[in-house]
Amino acid sequence: MVMKLTSTETENQLIIERLLYARHYSLTLDKKMCIGCEICRIICPREAIETIKPERIEGEKLRNPSIKVDPEKCSFCGMCDTICPLGAFTLTINGERTIPVVEKESFPRLIRQVEVDTSKCPPDCDECQEACPFDLIQVSKDETTGAVKVEVDVDHCPGCRLCEIKCPENTIRVKRIFSGIIRIDQEKCPEGCHDCVDVCPIPGVLTVSENGKVEVNDYCCIYCGVCKIVCPVEEALTLKRTSIAHAPIKSGAWNSALEKLTSTQDLAKELTMKRMIKAIESTKRRVG
Repeated sequence: MVMKLTSTETENQLIIERLLYARHYSLTLDKKMCIGCEICRIICPREAIETIKPERIEGEKLRNPSIKVDPEKCSFCGMCDTICPLGAFTLTINGERTIPVVEKESFPRLIRQVEVDTSKCPPDCDECQEACPFDLIQVSKDETTGAVKVEVDVDHCPGCRLCEIKCPENTIRVKRIFSGIIRIDQEKCPEGCHDCVDVCPIPGVLTVSENGKVEVNDYCCIYCGVCKIVCPVEEALTLKRTSIAHAPIKSGAWNSALEKLTSTQDLAKELTMKRMIKAIESTKRRVG
C-alpha cells in the first residue's frame, strides 16, 4: 500500500518518491546531464515519462526539451536509469542504488567503453578534456612521477567519440553505444531554421552551411533524437537507430524495448545474430 507519493523539482534536479511501509523508492533526474532526448520516454512501459518541447524565444538560442516524470504512473522499474545515454537518472531503494530490471535480468546494462593509453599522451596535452561536451574527462599529472593521468567518467559517457577524433596521438578509443542513421532533407528544411543545431548536444554533428541549410556529420552522433523532437517539419530530419551496445540478455522486455528504439527488422537481426553465436558455441563444445 502506497503511503505517500511526492514530486520535487529544483533548478538542477527532478525527484519523484514513493514511500511504502517497508520501502522507500526514489528516482532522481540530474537536469544538468539530461539533454531532453526521447530514449527514456520511448521505452517507459508505463508511459510515465513525457518530453516537453521548448518554446522559441525570438533572438535566442532554442533551449533543449525538458523531461517530466509522472509519479502516479512510474513503477520505479529502473529502465530509464539503465538506458539513459548520459546516465542522468538514478534510482534508489531504501537509499541504495538499485536497478530492479537489471537485477531480475529482464534488462541489460549498456556497454560503455573508453580506453586511454596514457603512455602515448604528450606532456601538457588536454585536447580530450577540452573536447568533451559534458566535462567528463579530467587530465592531470602524477605529482610523483610526472606521468599524464586521464580520468574519464565512463558511467555518464554517451560514446560520442569527440575526444577520440580530437586526440592528436590517437590514444583514446571509444565504443559507440547507439548506432544508426541521420539524414537532413534540405528541400524540406525551413528557410533560416536551425532548431536542431541549437539543441544537438554534440558540437559539429549538425551545422549550418554557407547556403543557410543544415548539414550533418554523423561520426559523433549519439542518436539521442533530441533534434527530431524540435524539428518543425515532418520528414525534414530522419533519425533511425539500428543497434545498441549492451550486455548479453535473454528477455522479452528488452526485445520489446529494442524494437521500440530501433525497428522490427533490427530486432530480428539481433535475434538472428544471437542464434548464430549460440550455434557456433554449441559446435565448439561438441568439437572440443
